[in-house]
Amino acid sequence: MKLAGALVLLGAALLLTSGGDCGICPVIEEDVGLFLSGTLDDYVKYVARYKDDPEVLESTGKIKQCVDSTLTDEDKKNAAAVIEKVKANPLC
Repeated sequence: MKLAGALVLLGAALLLTSGGDCGICPVIEEDVGLFLSGTLDDYVKYVARYKDDPEVLESTGKIKQCVDSTLTDEDKKNAAAVIEKVKANPLC
């Protein structure tokens, strides 16, 4: 997997847990879903709901474009599978 794919997985893993029970906050789960599978416009609009800062939104768009152009569909499916495994882990 390319560096961008590894960074997406690392970032997703770091953001996935909330509270003490490793439940994924619905907001984060939706964010990761849009980041991996949504359109650029949908993802930037989603981020704008929480941080409507032009510089943040510009960076958000650049990161999303980078991920979309770098990660393969298989990479994105693997990242989604990691998220599902984290959610399903009873030891978490």
